[in-house]
Amino acid sequence: MRANPTLTSDTNNPFARIADDVLDLVGQTPMVRLNRYLDVPDVNLIAKVESMNPGGSAKDRPARFMIEQALADGRLCVGDTVVESSSGNMGIGLAQTCAVHGLKFICVVDPNAQAQNVAIIRALGGKIELVDQPIEGDFLAARLERVAALLEASPDCFWPNQYANTDNPASHEAGTIAEIDAAMQGQIDYLFVACSSTGTARGCRDYLRRMGRETKVVAVDAQGSTLFEGAAGPRKISGMGAGRIPDLAKGQIFDDLVRVADVTCVAGCRRAVAREGFLVGGSGGGVLEAVRSMQDTLRGKTVVAIIHDSGSRYLSTIFDPEWVERELGNSDAEVQRLAGLDTPAS
Repeated sequence: MRANPTLTSDTNNPFARIADDVLDLVGQTPMVRLNRYLDVPDVNLIAKVESMNPGGSAKDRPARFMIEQALADGRLCVGDTVVESSSGNMGIGLAQTCAVHGLKFICVVDPNAQAQNVAIIRALGGKIELVDQPIEGDFLAARLERVAALLEASPDCFWPNQYANTDNPASHEAGTIAEIDAAMQGQIDYLFVACSSTGTARGCRDYLRRMGRETKVVAVDAQGSTLFEGAAGPRKISGMGAGRIPDLAKGQIFDDLVRVADVTCVAGCRRAVAREGFLVGGSGGGVLEAVRSMQDTLRGKTVVAIIHDSGSRYLSTIFDPEWVERELGNSDAEVQRLAGLDTPAS
C-alpha cells in the first residue's frame, strides 16, 4: 500500500499537493469552456482536458486501474511482463504504469500507430512488436493474434485486455465522469464521448444512470468502424472506431450516435486551434465536430465533450497538410472550408 500524498501547509491550494509518484497525478484533469468553437452563442460547451494526465491521455486511467487491480488480486506480480495491443495512448499509459510497478511491457502496434506515440512507449521502457500485415483487412485482428502468440510463448505474460476488461469502464466510472459530475454539480444536458473499446462511454453512462442524471450520452464513432452495427472501411485516424467489435462494446446502447469521417476529425482539430488555441488530438476533433453538427439542437443546453488527448502527438499527420492530402485525399483548402474557418467567430 502506497503512502497518502503529502500536503504542504496550504491545504486549500490544490497545487500544494505533492504526489507520491507519477501515477498519483492521473485524474483530476481540468475543464475549460469553449466560447468560440461553435457557430451559435447559446450552447454552454465545456471540454474535459484529458491530455493533462501525466501520460498525456484518458488512457492513463484504465491503464493504471487494470494493472493495479491485477497486482492487488495476484493475477500479476512484480517482474512479470504485461502485453497489450494498442494504437498508442493505452500503450503509453501501460508503459508508464509498468515502469512505476517494476513490470516489463510489450506493446503490439500496427503501421497506423503514431510514430511519436511509439517513440514515447520505447522511452518509457516498453518493447514494440510491430504487426505489418492485416488479417482480412483488419489490423486489430492481426495485433490480437500476435498478443495470443506472445502469451502462449511465455507463462509470465499478463494481458490486461482493454477490449474486454471491465476494469476499463470502471476506471472512468470512478474517475472521469465522477470528476465531471462534481465540477458541473450534476447539471449536464449532453455528454459527447469518442468510442473505440467503448470503455470511456460505458463507464460514464453507467455512472450517470446510477446517479439518476438525465444527461444524454452521445457516442462519437468513426466512419468505417464496425461499432454500433457500422460497416467496416478504411480509417486513418487512430483512437476512435474499431475494425472488429470489442467484447466491451457488444450490446452497448447510448442515447445518440454521430459518425465522423477522418477529414471531419482533421477539420475539428484545425478549428479548435484557430478558434480556441486548443491543440486537440484526432478523436477530440471528431468529438467537437459532432457537437457542432448538432449545435442547433443543443441551443440553451450545457454540453461536455471529453477530449482524450493532445494534438501535439499528431503534428506529422493531422496537422501536416501534405499528409492529409496524401492519405485522405483532401487539400488544405478543403479542410479549411470544412472547418468553417472562412466564417468569423461569433
